[in-house]
Amino acid sequence: MVRKRILCYGDSNTFGFDPVTGERYEPQIRWTGRLQQLLGEDYCVVEEGCNGRTAYFTDPEEEWKNGMYCLKPCLNSQKPLDAVIMMLGTNDLKTMFHASVKEVADGVGQLVDVIHSFMLEKQGFEPVIVLVSPPLIGSRIADSSFQGSFDSSAAVRSGEFSKYYRAIAQEKNCVFFDAAEFVGPSEADSLHLMPEAHRILAEQFAEIIRTCVKSE
Repeated sequence: MVRKRILCYGDSNTFGFDPVTGERYEPQIRWTGRLQQLLGEDYCVVEEGCNGRTAYFTDPEEEWKNGMYCLKPCLNSQKPLDAVIMMLGTNDLKTMFHASVKEVADGVGQLVDVIHSFMLEKQGFEPVIVLVSPPLIGSRIADSSFQGSFDSSAAVRSGEFSKYYRAIAQEKNCVFFDAAEFVGPSEADSLHLMPEAHRILAEQFAEIIRTCVKSE
């Protein structure tokens, strides 16, 4: 039996950053690990979350966190891939980038284009792309431990994620999922997810994957 391979490509909320301890959740808590449990042995869930990863903009002090830079190496090393769940964009709203959500969404669209074209070349078929509009940033972000990176406008701008990501998903033939409809950031830091939110995301993604990527 060939297991269906699902790549989860994202930032700290895919990595499993714990907003209370600052460490990483255990596999059975983070949504990627829970997703593997829910899907079972017919699927292989590949975790590729990186704290601080952006979709489009480049931090001059941490250039390697730009999501475009490591996308092709990751896709190539993890192929064959039947689906990619991509949840990026939150870190692009950092104060240093002065970015609009439309700019961020357009950057995400470039990542989608790379996944389509590169995987068609390397494995002969395009994976299903689940484009995730990220959870909102909490209104108290400017008073959180991340106040040096985000200002209060980031919370407001994050409310536009769904509008622009939905348009990109429709344009580029992706499955769209609005995470903000189901989960929100923790009270602890206004940015990262608590265990219950990870559970909810895993359940939603499991339903999508079972529908879009049939096991054999």
